[in-house]
Amino acid sequence: MAQAPTRAARVPTVVVERIQTGVRIEKRLLKVLKALADYHDLSLGDLLEGIVLHAFDGKAPFGKESLDRIAELKKVFGLTLDARHAHRLKEQPRKKR
Repeated sequence: MAQAPTRAARVPTVVVERIQTGVRIEKRLLKVLKALADYHDLSLGDLLEGIVLHAFDGKAPFGKESLDRIAELKKVFGLTLDARHAHRLKEQPRKKR
């Protein structure tokens, strides 16, 4: 028996304009995001767009399998930050050369 199409498969493709941005992000967090994007065979930008669009709709962006993978990747890259740390990160001053 064939499976029903996923919700994403029922939504038509939308043509958008993307721009390059220079966002600064915590180093280990970026490593986890890049590895997760690679795991799902997505670009980093596509992964971030998906996370944000889910958040804007009040929906969780990840299922159990992805959350398990994220937990593994956080261990691999030594990421100990969680939601409690949001908006509480302070960048270390750069050392002068």
